[in-house]
Amino acid sequence: MHNILNSQQIQSFITEGFVRVDNAFSIDLASEARHILWKDIPADPNDSSTWTHPVIWLGMYTQQPFVKAANTDVLHSAFDQLVGKGKWIPCMSMGAFPVRFPSVIDSGDTGWHVDAGFAGADPNDYFAARINVQSKGRGLLMLFLFSDVGERDAPTRLLKGSHLDVAGLLEPEGEEGLSFMELASRTSELPNREEALATGRAGTVYLCHPFLVHAAQRHRGIEPKFMAQPPLLLRSDFNIEGLGPFSPVEEAIRVALGY
Repeated sequence: MHNILNSQQIQSFITEGFVRVDNAFSIDLASEARHILWKDIPADPNDSSTWTHPVIWLGMYTQQPFVKAANTDVLHSAFDQLVGKGKWIPCMSMGAFPVRFPSVIDSGDTGWHVDAGFAGADPNDYFAARINVQSKGRGLLMLFLFSDVGERDAPTRLLKGSHLDVAGLLEPEGEEGLSFMELASRTSELPNREEALATGRAGTVYLCHPFLVHAAQRHRGIEPKFMAQPPLLLRSDFNIEGLGPFSPVEEAIRVALGY
């Protein structure tokens, strides 16, 4: 399988913390997936007066359109390049699915944060889940666009280069790291960073460094936004110290820590 990402994209991933992959999966798969999702939404796709919630959280879809979308040759090649061959586990479900609707109501979930990688004291409490400087458990944050997302359609906000700042926050915390809430509460300590928006056509995937600070926002558009954010899970731990070669995820952490 040939490399999908060029050297410029790899370097951008290391410095900015994400890379956008267009046409990572087909618009037909996106359409099939939306059809399945609508069955679980208490609203009529053809009647916007029934779209009364700013966001509805769905998740863990394992039907064929979702699994196929997560396992295209394009994405597998990119995973190999960013995380390392043999280091990641194929994605067999589509993870959290916040479906956002046009609304003037604050959904209450639009704060800056970093997604966690491993369970805390209570495995059922996501807010207690943890992140450490080795990014234990998580290879990438991924944003799968299952609908067209323009600037008004609640695109995820990404802070360019914030993964480098987060590595610095995590290093003193060692193996235990910080909980989701502890790290979220400290994002205000981080330097100001340029904001990017995760826009694109259905079938676009953003592959993000696991430490990238990001946030949702209110939907100011017309059509509901369908996006999934599954983690890319790890088969073996990242190597931050010692001998290389290092993957781009590892290299970014090493750059941040001055190795």
